[in-house]
Amino acid sequence: MTAVNNASKPFASLMPPAATSSGTASQTIDQSGFLKLLTTQMTQQDPTAPMDTSTMVQQLAQMSTVSGITEMNQSLKDLTTQLTGNRIGDAAGWVGKKVLVSSSTATPLANGSYAGEIALPSDATSMSLSLVDGTGKTVYSKTLNGQKAGLVDFSWDGKLPDGTASTSLLKVVVSATGTSGAITPDTATWATVTGVQSPAGGSSAAISTSLGTVAPTDVLSLS
Repeated sequence: MTAVNNASKPFASLMPPAATSSGTASQTIDQSGFLKLLTTQMTQQDPTAPMDTSTMVQQLAQMSTVSGITEMNQSLKDLTTQLTGNRIGDAAGWVGKKVLVSSSTATPLANGSYAGEIALPSDATSMSLSLVDGTGKTVYSKTLNGQKAGLVDFSWDGKLPDGTASTSLLKVVVSATGTSGAITPDTATWATVTGVQSPAGGSSAAISTSLGTVAPTDVLSLS
């Protein structure tokens, strides 16, 4: 019986043929298929002219690498799922607490007060703060002169002149001037966390607050 000599043919020659206009053959192969091709070639090779061992080792190493990457990708997906669950669980512990978020709108907290921070990029020789309701009426104002660059806290107890408590959203209006002219500060306000939402995709949690829905990464401070 004459032995079949495939020594001159690399393993790639045993792969399915490329797809043509009249066929749909695939050129992909999994680890099981690769091992089957390897076993077939080893049983049919000419003992006097064995296949190139360096080619065999190289292709086995490549297949092992592909298999390892596939397993690593699956492990990363599992880890992402676990971390997502932990983030949602952690955020659930924020319900009832206060979060500071970048906003020019203030909302009453649990005790009826309004509070926030003003970030000054430079020293302000004069600065005024006003809280304005939906009708354009100023319900609270305060002058804060001689403020250094940085964060300036503000708060209002929410009591209107007639003794009633304000319950509406208020716009925060800040006017500041420095030695070089007008200053444009950034404002942030405190809001109460009312719940936690998990998006359909499960990628990250979303926090429901009295100011609306925000991402945990948008929270500047938690109290």
